[in-house]
Amino acid sequence: MEPQAKLDPITEIALRSMKDIAVPPPVSWMPQTWGWALLAVLLALALLIWLALAMRRYRRNAYRHEALRLLEDIDAKLRQPESGGNALHELGEILKRTALAAWPRERIAQASGPSWIHFLDTSQKESTGAALRRLLDDGEYRRANAVRDLPPAEADELVREARSWIEGHHVST
Repeated sequence: MEPQAKLDPITEIALRSMKDIAVPPPVSWMPQTWGWALLAVLLALALLIWLALAMRRYRRNAYRHEALRLLEDIDAKLRQPESGGNALHELGEILKRTALAAWPRERIAQASGPSWIHFLDTSQKESTGAALRRLLDDGEYRRANAVRDLPPAEADELVREARSWIEGHHVST
């Protein structure tokens, strides 16, 4: 290490008289006016209202989710020849149970045949498909072995039309 050089007296006095740099206080992250705080509260309130409405909508449609889950089981049963007839009966039952969950029992329980098809038509934007009409008109009342020979294309159409009604029916409140 080198020995420190001796400073001249004027420089030494000048260095001793120097002060540290004055640092300003840090800038606050808090809003400067009450308007920003109000905006933050309103945004938080809007978010809470949106979450509450989304949860309410999800709960109101819980019967649809359950019906769609059961429809997937029926779709698998329709592909098996030994359970195809029972699956057709279950398909009609699922549609009726779905309607009972959304509308008053007095309006749904007595509907069958043409009145049931008319109800399904009027409760959605699209009309009920031909395959579903045939099933609901008389197919679900036949014995299981009479409807066992359902072609796969018609089974797919039945499931697709039932899914369309379950997802798309409109319940007026």
